[in-house]
Amino acid sequence: MQILKEIWDFTQYQLLGMKWLDTLIGKILSSLGVDTSTRIGGSIEFFVYDVIKIIILLCLLIFFISYIQSFFPPERSKKILGRFQGLGANSVAALLGTVTPFCSCSSIPLFIGFTSAGLPVGVTFSFLISSPMVDLGSLFLLMSIFGAKVAVVYVILGLIIAVIGGTVIEKLRMGKYVESFIMMAGNVDIEAPDLTRKDRLVYSRGQMLSTFKKVFPYILIGVGIGAIIHNWIPGEWINSVLGSKNPFGVVLATLVGIPMYADIFGVIPIAEALLSKGADLGTVLSFMMAVTTLSIPSMIMLRKAIKPELLALFIAICTMGIIIVGYFFNAIQGLIV
Repeated sequence: MQILKEIWDFTQYQLLGMKWLDTLIGKILSSLGVDTSTRIGGSIEFFVYDVIKIIILLCLLIFFISYIQSFFPPERSKKILGRFQGLGANSVAALLGTVTPFCSCSSIPLFIGFTSAGLPVGVTFSFLISSPMVDLGSLFLLMSIFGAKVAVVYVILGLIIAVIGGTVIEKLRMGKYVESFIMMAGNVDIEAPDLTRKDRLVYSRGQMLSTFKKVFPYILIGVGIGAIIHNWIPGEWINSVLGSKNPFGVVLATLVGIPMYADIFGVIPIAEALLSKGADLGTVLSFMMAVTTLSIPSMIMLRKAIKPELLALFIAICTMGIIIVGYFFNAIQGLIV
């Protein structure tokens, strides 16, 4: 058991957490005359370490996940979903969302394609909720920051939100609130060509480079904000606003996160800094979920495909689910951290 624990700790802290990189950067900065014990020096160390760490994880994860995704083109995904009905279909749709794009704006075109292909609206919404909230990238990134227990519970609860949300939308027969041009678009059933291993590697590399170019600015912004929080904002202030002293911290974090736009790679450094300053775990995770799932740009895109009534229900379901998850994590924080 001790050997297994040592292997797990090495994976957790050195491979995913890259603590060796933090130590290395600290030594390099010290050799250059930077005192990392000061606010400015600590901010520089935090910024350099987090940017490099996230870029490494970003490139590796996207390449690996894109390779998996190459086996699930829209045509094949539609056929898989078409084999299931009811709760099973919602569950499979939520699971498929974990191997698709990393932000809500990228998921919406696939959602439109699935809906126009004739799949039940509730099923496609389970996919839409799951895709930005609980992709495989978020699982590994959360493990690198918060640990395996937090990451696994986060993903499970995210999938539950996706399944329940899609089921509620289906039971309320909200399909009539999808814009008519989506429902009448029809579907061209074209068999996806078989890809060779080389084709999949080329595709994965292209996806990695494309995603990196899109999210890199958000990584810099997110890490910069995290560095400021980590080294300049008093922990007492964070704790009073987002800690256990404020029973409405989860609600506040969710509402603050909704107007922002970033993916999991940009919001993780902010969450990490907030947690280190005394914010409750559930409050931080609610902020993350709100940013990645309910950003204003993605809601504007989604409004083009669905009517206000359905959009309002989608936002309400996601917001309520995120808040419930936040309070749940706060209640069990002592058991999993």
